[in-house]
Amino acid sequence: MTWDTIILGAGAAGMMCATQTGGRTLVLDHAKAPGEKIRISGGGRCNFTNMYAGPENFLSGNPHFCKSALSRYTQWDFIDMVARHGIAYHEKTLGQLFCDNSAKDIIAMLRTEMAQAGAGLWLETQIAQVGHDGTGFTVEIEKSGRRETLSCRNLVLATGGKSIPKMGATGLAYDIARQFDLRVTDTRAGLVPFTFSDGRFKAISGVAHPVRATANGTAFEEAMLFTHRGLSGPAMLQISSYWRESQPIHINLFPDNDPFEELRTRRQAQGRRNLTTELATLLPGRLVEHLAGEMNISGNLADQSDLALRTLCDALKNWEMTPTGTEGYRTAEVTLGGIDTDGLSSKTMEAKTVPGLYVIGEAADVTGWLGGFNFQWAWSSGWAAGQAIAKRPKA
Repeated sequence: MTWDTIILGAGAAGMMCATQTGGRTLVLDHAKAPGEKIRISGGGRCNFTNMYAGPENFLSGNPHFCKSALSRYTQWDFIDMVARHGIAYHEKTLGQLFCDNSAKDIIAMLRTEMAQAGAGLWLETQIAQVGHDGTGFTVEIEKSGRRETLSCRNLVLATGGKSIPKMGATGLAYDIARQFDLRVTDTRAGLVPFTFSDGRFKAISGVAHPVRATANGTAFEEAMLFTHRGLSGPAMLQISSYWRESQPIHINLFPDNDPFEELRTRRQAQGRRNLTTELATLLPGRLVEHLAGEMNISGNLADQSDLALRTLCDALKNWEMTPTGTEGYRTAEVTLGGIDTDGLSSKTMEAKTVPGLYVIGEAADVTGWLGGFNFQWAWSSGWAAGQAIAKRPKA
C-alpha cells in the first residue's frame, strides 16, 4: 500500500503532525489506544501547555533549534484549538494549563482533527523494519499476525524516547535514525525522582515542603517531596534534568526568607523553649526531627549564640547532599538527548541528508521543563513538520 506520509507514533507529536500533513497520511502505533502518555499526564487532566512557554524552557545540544517551531506555532495557537473544541481548562500554577474534565478530551480533539484532515490510524501495529528504496521509504509492519509492507514518500519519526517503558517506550526512533546515518546524542532520564541508597528519608516519606533546589547552577523554586527511595516533587524533577551522577544538589529550605532574625527574636522572649520546637513552627515537624539528627540540632534557644544560630540558618538554606542516582526511565517523564538537531532543519524538522525523513517531539534532542513545556514542543514540532510535508508535491 502506498501513502504520501507515514507517521510512526500516535502520541502528542505524531497526532498533531497528522492534522497538518494533507494527502494520504497514516499513523502507526503499537498501543491499543492513541495518546497514552497524554491520557496519564497531569493526574489524568493533561497539563497540555504552559502560558509562558519559550525557548528558555528547553534543554538541547543546540538551544536555538527550538525557536523557529515554537515561534510559528505557539501555546496560544494550541489554546485556540482547545477553545474551538469547547474543552474547559484552568491554570493551576506557574502558567500550567490543565483540562477541567479529562486528558481524554485532548486525545478526542486530536482524533477529530485527524479525521477532518483525512489521516488514518492503525493501532496494535508493530514496526518490523524500515527501509529506503531510492525514491521513498518502506515500512514493514506486523498486524493481526500478518506481515505487510507499506511505502511512502515522507516518513515521520514520532515514537518518543525511552521514558516509561511499561507503556511501551523504546529507542525505535534512535535505531531508525542511526540506520540513516543520523547522529544520536547520549540519552538519560529527565524529570525524574532522585534516589539514595542509604534510605535516609524513609522515616519522613510523604513530607513535602517548598524549597529552592539547585543543581549545576540552575535553580527552581517549587515543592520537594520526601519518599521511601529519596526525593521527588516538582523542584526535584526540574533539577534532575541538570544534575549529573556524583554531583551534589543544594536545597534551600527557606527560599523566601531567612529564619535567623525570627529565631533571634524568639530567643529573647522565649529562651527556655527547645530549638527544635521553635523550628517545627517554621518547618514540618517530621522534617525537623530528621534534621535534628543530621545537623546535630539540640538545646534551648537561650543556649544558642548569634554565631550558632547563623551557622544553623545557613545550613538550612544550603543543605547539600549527593544522590546515589535517579529512578531512571522507569518513572522519568522525559528522555534527555536524542536525535541530534544538527542533522535536522529547525524550520521543517526534516533530516538534512535524508529528504522526506522528519523527526518530531521527544525523539529529537529537545527537552522541556516540567509544566506543559514538553507537550508544547510536541505541538510545535508536529505542526512544523506537518506544514512542511503539506507543501511537498504529492505522489
